[in-house]
Amino acid sequence: MEYLYMVQQALVWIVTIFWLYQLIVSVCSLVKLKDKPIIEKKENRFMAIIPAHNEESVIKNLVESLIKQNYPKNLYDIYVIADNCTDKTAQIAEKAGAIVYERFDEKNRTKGHALNWFLEQKIKENAPYDAFLVFDADNIVEENFIKNMNKKLCQGEEVVQGYRDIKNPTDSWISAGYAIFYWTMNRFYHLARYNLGLSPLINGTGFMVKFDVIKTTGWDTTTLTEDIEFSLKRIIAGKRLGWSTDAIVYDEQPVGFKQSWSQRSRWTVGHIQCIQHYTKDLAQSVKTHKTLMNFDGLLYILGSIPMFVLTLILLGINFIMYLGNGITTLELIENCLRYLIPTFLLPIGTAIIIMLLDKKPIKPMIKGLICYPLFLGSWLAINFKCLFKRQTKWEKIEHIRDIKINEVNEVAEKI
Repeated sequence: MEYLYMVQQALVWIVTIFWLYQLIVSVCSLVKLKDKPIIEKKENRFMAIIPAHNEESVIKNLVESLIKQNYPKNLYDIYVIADNCTDKTAQIAEKAGAIVYERFDEKNRTKGHALNWFLEQKIKENAPYDAFLVFDADNIVEENFIKNMNKKLCQGEEVVQGYRDIKNPTDSWISAGYAIFYWTMNRFYHLARYNLGLSPLINGTGFMVKFDVIKTTGWDTTTLTEDIEFSLKRIIAGKRLGWSTDAIVYDEQPVGFKQSWSQRSRWTVGHIQCIQHYTKDLAQSVKTHKTLMNFDGLLYILGSIPMFVLTLILLGINFIMYLGNGITTLELIENCLRYLIPTFLLPIGTAIIIMLLDKKPIKPMIKGLICYPLFLGSWLAINFKCLFKRQTKWEKIEHIRDIKINEVNEVAEKI
């Protein structure tokens, strides 16, 4: 019992220090820093890339929102990768004004494979672009997105994540859960780290990459979370990623639990793959570069599944000690509440603070806030399931919300 007590205390300190560090970093999102100086004043040339698989219901709206960008039309091109499509995605995208590349490869169907296939061609062509932007087909883009990303490029940033907002936050408690999660990540993870000089992460869609960055390697990713993998490889190389609060992209999220379970399972498996492939390299990068940025990158990967497992072990030890009369019933309840309250209840308060800071109406999101612990709890269940059973097959998430860029502000007013 004495040995268990020592292990328990050690784990308590590890978990406490980890979350205290996250809290301190998050608070730095409240500090408004002076904007970076312009290194080179230039209107850069961009290619907007949209990998799309059977997205005929939403692809037109994204292409139209990109065509309406407040940026010189001769300085960006819109490319749609019609990836193994069996519907009218290619025809609709081309008619809307995009340049369409059709790809057919049943064995390699992920977004990462589609991006690599396309970018390899552009690298061989020595295409005259300074940077590229990546979107999902269900996105809608604010009119100043490219203009704001160009500013970041002129400030010397090479890889920048834009602000990922949600098209349909009030459709269901599931889509509300996604919205709250992304709003939290946008401010307390990405913005906080950018303010501190640490590194945000690429977050799936709405990001920019300087073309020169990938000319020697292509889009070389192999996991199910190609965005996180690309980010970690940059951090390992000692390269900091950037963040733009003003480059806004709207994303459609699943409304049903089954689709959400499948999507988040894929994300969790992708994280596990990144843990397996990059933890050692991240640890080595801390030793090599000796920067807090690299240490923070290592903590990110250790703070996902490994911290979840440590917490489960800690809770298990508490129950074993209770059964062995090592702690009282009251002590067991106190120890469990010490982790259950921060996990399920504090995120609601955090979300309300963020919504107030970012001026997002709370009243229409009350149902989502109440159900947010259920959303987080289901994610913990997904993590637990994926420890033992991992589905690595890519599954398409259906996108059906036909919202145009001129309608998105009306939707925002309702939330």
